[in-house]
Amino acid sequence: MNSIILIGMPGSGKSTVGVILAKLLGSGFVDTDLVIQQREGRKLHEILTGGVELLLQKEEEALLAQPGGELVIATGGSAVLSERGMAHLKMLGRVVYLEYPLPVLARRLGDFAKRGIAAEPGTTLEEIYAVRAPLYRRYADVTVRPEGSADDTAQRVLRALVER
Repeated sequence: MNSIILIGMPGSGKSTVGVILAKLLGSGFVDTDLVIQQREGRKLHEILTGGVELLLQKEEEALLAQPGGELVIATGGSAVLSERGMAHLKMLGRVVYLEYPLPVLARRLGDFAKRGIAAEPGTTLEEIYAVRAPLYRRYADVTVRPEGSADDTAQRVLRALVER
C-alpha cells in the first residue's frame, strides 16, 4: 500500500501534478488515460464513439490492472464511476482528490467536448460535476485544493499526506 492515487475532475491537473510527485518521490508514474489509449490504439474521444459505457469499461480494466507499489497513479476523471476500480485503487494506497471549484474547472477546460470525457453528448460540465463531486469526496483519503503552480500543488499533496 505505497501508491498515491490522484482523482478529480478533468482539468484538475492530475497528470501534471502526478509527474511532479513521482519525480519528488523517486517513484514510478502511471496515467490511466494513457494506459487506455495505448491498449486501444486510439484516443479517448475516439473510444467514446463506441459509447460512454465502452470507455467506462476500458477505464475500469485499466484501473484493475494497476499493480501498486511505489507509484503515483493519475486516474481519468470518471474513475470514481467504477466502484470495483476504486476499491482496487484504495487497496494500493492513499487517494488524493484534487478539488477545484466548478468555475475554475470551466475556465481550465474550455471546450471540454474535445477531451474525451465519459459523458453522454449534451451533458453539461455542471451535470458531470454534480454526479462526480460526491464520489470524489467519498473515495478521497485526502482533499487538496490546488493553489499556485503544479509544483506548489504537488508540495501541498505531500504535506497533506504527511499530516494525515
